[in-house]
Amino acid sequence: MFEKSVFDRELRKLDPLAPQGYNIGLHIRFTSPLMTFQTYDPDWLSYYTDHGYVLRDPVVAWGFATTGATRWSNKFIPDPFGIFKKAAKFGLRYGVTISCGPISSRTIASLARADREFTDAEMEQAEAIVRRLHEMTEPPQELTQAQIEALKLIADGDRHAAAAAKLGISESALKARLNSARQRLMARTTAEAIQRAKDYRLL
Repeated sequence: MFEKSVFDRELRKLDPLAPQGYNIGLHIRFTSPLMTFQTYDPDWLSYYTDHGYVLRDPVVAWGFATTGATRWSNKFIPDPFGIFKKAAKFGLRYGVTISCGPISSRTIASLARADREFTDAEMEQAEAIVRRLHEMTEPPQELTQAQIEALKLIADGDRHAAAAAKLGISESALKARLNSARQRLMARTTAEAIQRAKDYRLL
């Protein structure tokens, strides 16, 4: 089961590897990631978003086409829109992109630095971390009947007291079910858990 403290420790291991930041999209399904983590320069993220680069990003295209790890300097990655040169102006001069998981639930991560190319050892270390993050956040295949019932009632607009009364349980028992559903769905809030359960067709 997903444990946030363990996940956070694993995620922090990327910080020293990526002095100019990183961008991770975990379990991308229907073009939308389950979770996203970005530590790039906010100015670059704004510029990237404002120019709609996600649809033209050469490393995103590479990440959907294959799995493994590659440097941004890979001459076989076409960049017709010159995004690598634009990124370099914001300090993202050297980078590595890692792709793993099935195409239906792909994880793509990019790490950047300003001073030099990533070494083979750094790439291997980064790839191992990204793979662990991918595995730790694997979406559940099912919820328990108790979790489904609790989420459905809240999704339908019931308050905790009313939902607990309908289920014939205490309010604290209902909260425990909702909490276990949030953990299973890697959600911070009940609303987020409900949305994810719907996205995974578990509700």
